[in-house]
Amino acid sequence: MTTTATTVQDDLRSRLPNPMPLFPEMGAIAGGMSKAVQNGSVPQTTISLVHLRAGQIVASTYHTVRATGDLREAGEAEERITAVASWRDAPYFTDAERVALELVEAVLTPNPSGERVADELYARASAHYDDKALWTLTLAIGQMCFFIPVALIARPIPGRAIGQNYSR
Repeated sequence: MTTTATTVQDDLRSRLPNPMPLFPEMGAIAGGMSKAVQNGSVPQTTISLVHLRAGQIVASTYHTVRATGDLREAGEAEERITAVASWRDAPYFTDAERVALELVEAVLTPNPSGERVADELYARASAHYDDKALWTLTLAIGQMCFFIPVALIARPIPGRAIGQNYSR
């Protein structure tokens, strides 16, 4: 008797079908967001680090797998990818990357004792990024905020190509 080993990954199903046939305009929205974020004012690696940290914060396997894949494709070291979750004490990040990671954490993590993005954090971010780059980081975080509900509610299948990540 021959048995084939299967993994949970083999049995994954999305909760909802691919939204593109239902909302064809989503392609233009997603494409426009990507184009705006990929304007060159912030290194793509930094954008991917921000996306990875956002996925970790909201506990989205889909987003963490996708951002990790993007970073690997870009040739990032495994130490840097792995250390995103513990970036504050990891020696692998530049000051500019650190402030970008702190910014995404501030936006996505509730702060019951005050504002999320304090003036001090904004001042440190503006020391590393000009206005266009700060807007780019803001849009990169917004891009994730647009897609986080998609990942958490619809549950596209992690690791599959866009358009092939829905099972129905």
